[in-house]
Amino acid sequence: MRYFLEFSYNGKAYHGWQNQPNAISVQEVLEKALSTILQDDISIVGAGRTDAGVHASQMFAHFDFEDNFEPTNLIYKLNSYLPKDIAIHDIFKTTSEAHARFNAMSRTYHYKISTSKNVFEYDFMYQVLQPLNIDAMNKACEILLEYKDFQCFSKSNTDVKTYYCDVKEAFWSKKNDQLLFTITANRFLRNMVRAIVGTMVNIGLGKIDPNDLHDIIASKKRSEAGFSVPAHGLYLVEIVYPEEIKRN
Repeated sequence: MRYFLEFSYNGKAYHGWQNQPNAISVQEVLEKALSTILQDDISIVGAGRTDAGVHASQMFAHFDFEDNFEPTNLIYKLNSYLPKDIAIHDIFKTTSEAHARFNAMSRTYHYKISTSKNVFEYDFMYQVLQPLNIDAMNKACEILLEYKDFQCFSKSNTDVKTYYCDVKEAFWSKKNDQLLFTITANRFLRNMVRAIVGTMVNIGLGKIDPNDLHDIIASKKRSEAGFSVPAHGLYLVEIVYPEEIKRN
């Protein structure tokens, strides 16, 4: 039988989601917890990969297990066993064909910027103390929606077959001294969101014009786009699946 896990994690202590040969990952910690409690060798498949230091307020993974268990009890046991920076929110049975990665219809990320020095948030937001022109950054977001090929924002030497992504929304919002970037797409390339945000920070600082984004995207060159902002300001916040994935 196949089960879906819904969980969140603070990525500060982890070398990303995916198992690594010489570094601790969220996947490794979850697999160890499930294997210990269910007394079986459990492997899990995540909805995607997050890089070292990136956080997730909503993440999904699936695993297979033949015996029955009471989900509420397993959630309690897992949360008691897991470290304080990983939390399980739901476990539900699904179809044998359901896949946490391939069945995801969209993913939404947030990137958080603080425009003032905040001693309590420096681990979870990128601080930019120079004034940022949010109107120019939102103009760049409108341009972003005109394109599908985002090779210029992809990490070099990646093994993807296509650089096409269907970006459904992208915008900046401001509350007090915090800026929030929201972007939703069917898929994301490695480092894509952080490279987009770095490029838009340069636009907000007036270093490049929003209309320059046309030439940057058309170039398909990572060197033409902006810097990659730090991982600690990035959050995976929502993954949408077809309704049939979750069944009673």
